[in-house]
Amino acid sequence: MKEMGEGSLELGFRVRELTPTSAALALNPNLNLSSGLCALASTVFLALTVASPPGSHSAEPFRPHYHFTPERNWINDPNGLVFFRGEYHLFFQHNPFGDKWGHMSWGHAVSRDLVNWDELPIALPEADGLMIFSGSTVVDWRNTSGFGKDRQPPLVAIYTASRMADGRQAQCIASSTDRGRSWSKFPGNPVLDLASNNFRDPKVFWFEPAQRWIMVVSKAEERRIQFYGSRNLKQWTRLSEFGPAGSTNGVWECPDLFPLPIEGRPHQSAWVLVVNVGSGSPAGGSGTQYFVGEFDGQQFKNEKPPSTPGDALWADYGRDCYAAVSWSDIPKADNRRIWLGWMSNWEYAQDVPTAPWRNAMTIPRELSLRETIGGLHMIQKPAREPQRLRGRHYAFKGGTNAQANQWLGKANIISDSLEMFLELEPARSGQCGARVLKGPEEETILGFDEVASRVFVDRTHSGNTLFHKAFPGIHHAQTRMHDGRLTLHAFIDACSVECFVNGGEVVFSDLVFPSQPSRQLELFARASDASVHSLEVWTLKQAFRWHE
Repeated sequence: MKEMGEGSLELGFRVRELTPTSAALALNPNLNLSSGLCALASTVFLALTVASPPGSHSAEPFRPHYHFTPERNWINDPNGLVFFRGEYHLFFQHNPFGDKWGHMSWGHAVSRDLVNWDELPIALPEADGLMIFSGSTVVDWRNTSGFGKDRQPPLVAIYTASRMADGRQAQCIASSTDRGRSWSKFPGNPVLDLASNNFRDPKVFWFEPAQRWIMVVSKAEERRIQFYGSRNLKQWTRLSEFGPAGSTNGVWECPDLFPLPIEGRPHQSAWVLVVNVGSGSPAGGSGTQYFVGEFDGQQFKNEKPPSTPGDALWADYGRDCYAAVSWSDIPKADNRRIWLGWMSNWEYAQDVPTAPWRNAMTIPRELSLRETIGGLHMIQKPAREPQRLRGRHYAFKGGTNAQANQWLGKANIISDSLEMFLELEPARSGQCGARVLKGPEEETILGFDEVASRVFVDRTHSGNTLFHKAFPGIHHAQTRMHDGRLTLHAFIDACSVECFVNGGEVVFSDLVFPSQPSRQLELFARASDASVHSLEVWTLKQAFRWHE
């Protein structure tokens, strides 16, 4: 959760004045607003309400077809990802009153399939002088907290409360016994307070060998992650600390810690510590780094030797994946580690040209580890659930680049909602790849440069790039071919491109804002000996629906 200066609110809405308490109750009348931190002087809220329903896609040309966005207003970090009783819960940092950062509260959406989302009322609103920053949610199956009733396990949210008067940040908890539809804040809050202004974003999970809860939380400006243990989610004991390490240019935020299976090694796994950084990512600005090692219930040990503190492993080489965190309590029968991130960048997130909503989430992704020349690296693959959105299928079984483009011309695929799987046999020199969301003067390029051995996304001519000087650019990562081939698995939506290279070894997430005519797909090669082994394209159906 990154602190931002609050921007001005748009005019043209009906305005009414609310105190913090009345604002919170208006958003969720079932909420228990008790808090252990002292209530501060009343703050005046401007509640901006819109009577009309969301506009059509033509009225909102950048509204995603299948990436989660709120009906309106600002969002950033995903929070509290948890699976419970057949529902995936997605909480998220949300400003209910405007389209820029401010009045941080937990928005809420649920899905039964990770594809179709229902947006619900605000779960944890700003109240009593406290903003609700990032955190996590767990199912307390053993009722260690005592919050359960009628033999039903409670959902427990662990979040950072940020005091608006002085910026002090402390960890608090709230519970729900009605499947997350209403929440009661713990009267003994905060449960962990270091009297710090940079202590935030707790991720909590149950560590079975030690029979206790583990909290992973960031000391943001010190570039350190601390680990705490608890038997009941209420009293916490410090266990250890990690960092600084890896990329330390930006503040450390939104940590996560989980084991991942190693591909090709049955029954073997390693632990991954995720640390999101506010700046200094490979493409510039905010991004998601990770460390691979071991966790014994007390401390995390990085597998990289201390002699290489500047080396960082990155989850995404595009500009627009931040605060990525994973779902807790995925059933053992499923046994996947699934996560998603906030699809924007702190350098320009408040300026992207969308309305009445601002910012979106990535598609959900499945995680594993793969042994590479550089050691164990995290692999991301699109979760299987979005396949149910596939509509019409197009398949080219191989040939020259010219033949592939001739086939594309006949297929006449014109859409801003596509899934593409492209397997290339690159030339011995030069570049090849695909131009997506292409129009007369616009295109987003997904390419491979054989000489430099790197894959890239070029959005310098992707459409509207003028709203911020940091937006246009070319983002790249080193990669290699496998058996002389390279695969690009891309998801194109109205304002984004996500590209998974070589089965998820490298991932790019990039926003783009093309004009309406830019809906075509074309391949390119700058050498005659490049060829297309196969190309598959699916049109993707609209997924998201708003709560009614």
